[in-house]
This record gives sequence, C-alpha cells and structure tokens, in this order.
Amino acid sequence: MIEATTHPTASRVTQLVSSVPRPRDAGAVTVGIGLAVVWTAFQLLNNNFLSARNLSNLVLQIAVLGTLATGMVMVLVLGEIDLSVGAIAGVSAATLAILITNAGVPAAIAILAALLVGAAIGLLHGSIITAFGIPSFIVTLAGLLVWQGVQLALVGDGGEIPIRDPFIRGIASSYIPPALGWVLALVLVTGAAGFRLRRRTRRLRNSLPVATLASETVAIAGIGAFTAAVTWLLNSYFGVPWVLVLVLALVMVCGALMTETPFGRHIYAIGGNREAARRSSIRVRGTTIAVFMIISVIAALAGIIEASRQFSASNALGGGTLQLNAIAAAVIGGTSLFGGRGRVYQAIIGALVVGSVQNGLDLLGQPAAIKNIATGVILVIAVVVDAVGRRRRIARGSTD
Repeated sequence: MIEATTHPTASRVTQLVSSVPRPRDAGAVTVGIGLAVVWTAFQLLNNNFLSARNLSNLVLQIAVLGTLATGMVMVLVLGEIDLSVGAIAGVSAATLAILITNAGVPAAIAILAALLVGAAIGLLHGSIITAFGIPSFIVTLAGLLVWQGVQLALVGDGGEIPIRDPFIRGIASSYIPPALGWVLALVLVTGAAGFRLRRRTRRLRNSLPVATLASETVAIAGIGAFTAAVTWLLNSYFGVPWVLVLVLALVMVCGALMTETPFGRHIYAIGGNREAARRSSIRVRGTTIAVFMIISVIAALAGIIEASRQFSASNALGGGTLQLNAIAAAVIGGTSLFGGRGRVYQAIIGALVVGSVQNGLDLLGQPAAIKNIATGVILVIAVVVDAVGRRRRIARGSTD
C-alpha cells in the first residue's frame, strides 16, 4: 500500500503507476480467436463474407465505430464513461457542412473548426465533472440530449446539408495505390514488432514478468500474416481505403500517448486507484478534463468521417446506438469497465467483432433487431469475462 506524504517523490509516482493493473495480450488473443470464429461461421453461411468487396465495405463500415471506440478506451481506462460521443459527432459534422456549403469556407479550415467544436464540448464536460463532482454518466447523458438538440437546430428543417467539396468526400471514398498499400502494411508490421520488443526489453529491465521470446515471435508472425492477407484482399478490389490509414494512424498516436508518456501512465493510475493517484500528486482534475477533450475531438473526427461517407451532414448522423456500440467495441476488445485496464489497439479488435457480426447478419438478411440482440449478448459475455478475471486477480492478490 502506498503511504500518503506531503511531498511525494517521483519514485513513489512511478511505484503507483507500476502497481496499476495492466492488461496482458491474452485477452486480445482470446478476442482474436473469437473474431476468427465469427469470420469462419459467416463465411460458411455466405461465401461472399470474406470476399474482397465485402471486406472493403466492412472496413468503411467500422471506420466511425473504430474511431469512437479508440477514444472510448481512454475514457474507460480513466474509470469514466462518455455517452455523448454520437451527438458530438453529429454537431461537429453539422458545423463542417455549414461552413463548407453555406459559408464557402475552405475544407481545411472547416475541418479545424469542427475539431475545435469537439474540443470545446469536451472541455465543458470535463470541467463540469471535475468542478462539481458529478458522475460522468450523468453529465454526458445530459450532453447527449443537449448536443442532439443543437444538431437538429444546425441542420434545420431540411434534415440534411449536402457536402460537395471533393476533399471532404474523398476522405471515406478514396483508396491508395496497391504498391503503397504494401509499403504501409510493412510499416505497420514493423512498428508492431518494434513496439512489442521494446515493451519486452523495458519489462525485463524492470524485472517484470514477460512472455517467452517464442510466443512473441508467434504473435508478430500472426500480425504479419493477418496484415498481409487483408492487404492482398483489399488490393484485389479497389485498394486499401485512405480512411483505414487514418484510423490506424489515430490508434498508433493514441496508443503511444497512453503507453509512452507520463500523461498516459497517469490515466492508468487514476483509473486503477483515483485516491492513491491524487495523494501521489497526479493532477486528477486536469487529466480528467484533458481526456474528455481528447475523446470529444476524436468524436468530431468520427463525425467528419461519417459526413464524408454520406456526402452530407444529417439529423440522423451519430444517432441510434452508435455511442453504445462504441462502448461495446471497447469492452469486447478487452478494456475493463472498472477502469485502469485496457489498450487502445483493443478498440479496433472490438470494432471488428461488432462490425463483422452486424455485416454478416446483413448478408444473411437478418433485421436490425437481431443485430442489436447479437451485439448485446457479445457485450454481456465480454463483461462477465472481465468481471470473473477481476475477481480472480483480487483473490490471488495479483496486480497484473
């Protein structure tokens, strides 16, 4: 147990962060196996599921969900939740469309303005949560209602604002050349291998348990094989979508922020034990505000991507179960609802599971009701697995 001191040293802060539960890759492997089972089942039921065309459509379908789930991982690790991300995406998309279509503002400035709107909303949410001690569930639920109303007011009676700017429309409808796709695949696999080996070296230096070198090699080989297969399939259609590159870049930036910076380690510490983090002079309020600003900016980016897909900003953008599916994707990927545990890359795995189930059921002609039921059942299973694992760790006094 960490003792409270008047002037805690940096070493005590490091001890606190090191003691916070950190996820291993076993959960991601389990979800990966589940994803393989889902893909195999739907391919057997409909041989078009793993076709290049459907895989490309699946990538475009999960772009927004994966983007939102990336930000949701950060919030859940902090021990908070954000129910307003869909509405923030809608408001930001409406802002983008108004500036481009009605005001004739250049695309770059309109995108920046939409992202700033998201940052301002996140600043407001985080400030209310920290200033008054109101649970984030309540604040963001209120935000959901408020920003949906703002979205309706911005879009107006027409129901949608068309976007004709070629740059905006091309974000979610353009593809990179096949050769460049292979280069990016090589960069991705090399980066993943470098990250894993660097993490292994760091844990060995700190006398922490590590996976065997053989298991690390198998994991890297699996990542390489999966990346190569997906790249080959996408190149056999139109190519790798630019939006996939954008989402993967976001995941890498956020992942580095969470694992390679003091700010990210403070997020884990706060989610693991908020009071201990406060006693160790971690700026809990400032970190909380910053995280809500980050997820709101990410939600704004998701709104821009969805507006690009639809070629417009509509009243329906960001509505429905989008924010709930974002939470589900993060949790299914392996992020804990109890805080302090989760990796950003798990958002993409979870989004792939959710998107694959919904896409496969669409191919089988199943109604929306079945898709919602299936997603809910998978979410419950993921939460049960997380809760059971948490009880086992507590029972054996483990912090990892």
